[in-house]
Amino acid sequence: MKKITLIAAFVLGSMALFAQTAWKNDKAHSHLKFTITHLAVSDVDGLFKDFDATIVSAKPDFSDAKFTLTAKVASINTENSMRDNHLQSAEFFDAANNPNITFVSTGLKKVAAGKYKLMGNLTMHGITKPVTFDLWYRGTITNPMSKSDDAGFKISGTVKRSDFKLGDKYPNAVISDEVVIAADGEFAKS
Repeated sequence: MKKITLIAAFVLGSMALFAQTAWKNDKAHSHLKFTITHLAVSDVDGLFKDFDATIVSAKPDFSDAKFTLTAKVASINTENSMRDNHLQSAEFFDAANNPNITFVSTGLKKVAAGKYKLMGNLTMHGITKPVTFDLWYRGTITNPMSKSDDAGFKISGTVKRSDFKLGDKYPNAVISDEVVIAADGEFAKS
């Protein structure tokens, strides 16, 4: 009997030790934006209006967090419908055949208090490439409205559109190869 009690205590203790918490982005307080340079003289901003992101973590500082994101290509918005339709075409994202952009984290490296390098696989236009973003964990608070915990994150970095064969026929002088990514998210425990 003593042996069974010890085994049960060990199993329950192990489960508590490895218990993970899932977090989901609050769509009203989360944004996924990008900036690209046009003709080397002006920046064009855009965003994806429809995306879901989740975080799974067992540690309160999120140092073991796993991030996933799925954005609908059809939700791209640059405040110009002709450009948005062009970006959804086969020349760029090919939304008909590749309706989603996905990111799945593969690692997290702490560089300072609340600052990390977030590594993962980004899939766009049917092509998956490893990428690294800067991640800032802005803290966790108790939301005064919902009375539940909310955590804030800011992600930034640059990807090359040529890595994903987006707009191959457009040279860097027309549309910059480097695309700046900026995401800001508020996540609630799910």
